[in-house]
Amino acid sequence: MKKKTILFDLDGTLLPMDQDQFTTSYFKLLAAKLAPYGYKANELVDNIWAGTAAMVKNDGSRSNEKAFWAEFSRLYGEKALEDMPLFEEFYGVDFQRAKEFCGFNPQAGETVRQLKDQGHRVVLATNPIFPSIATNLRIRWVGLEPEDFELITTYENSTYCKPNPLYYQEVLDKIGCQAADCLMVGNDVTEDGAAGKTGMDVFLLTDCLINREEKDISAFPQGSFPELRAYIESL
Repeated sequence: MKKKTILFDLDGTLLPMDQDQFTTSYFKLLAAKLAPYGYKANELVDNIWAGTAAMVKNDGSRSNEKAFWAEFSRLYGEKALEDMPLFEEFYGVDFQRAKEFCGFNPQAGETVRQLKDQGHRVVLATNPIFPSIATNLRIRWVGLEPEDFELITTYENSTYCKPNPLYYQEVLDKIGCQAADCLMVGNDVTEDGAAGKTGMDVFLLTDCLINREEKDISAFPQGSFPELRAYIESL
């Protein structure tokens, strides 16, 4: 078995979920938190999406965090920056309730620990549109700890987003690894499949598969965690 660096997506991969249901429910929690401070729910959601779009379009010149808040404060004015502690409080406290909108697969944590025991390097290559406090919380929902990963991509430490191949190149540069020595494991054909453009191998975890463009995925190695472990063993 060749030792590889394994990059894992989080939402829908290590953490089972219906992405749309999770996002809708998470936004409801955030809107409820911020309503007393003058944020109207529908407007808030639209503006969060606008900030997210700014991160997705980020060109590497600034962190995704800065890209988000630049757009969000452009829409809301200085009030948004003054209210940043409210958002931090939300992710530190209220966001925990979003766990109920996720599933749990014990094989996810078991697989990560097994791969590390076998000598593989393991990276959490989740789309970096969340702050680290929220990402670390979701890691714990999987039954893992942030320390289980060599690198975790968050909106503070990343300057690109999926499906931009430069996101994956940025990860490679951070960990000092060649694409040919990496395997990306994810559930989104477009976002995670983009890793292939850097020369990485890609394994599609099909438990919560997202294929919005209805692409032919027959050429991808794919399956659930037993198939993933067997595939890595075969390398």
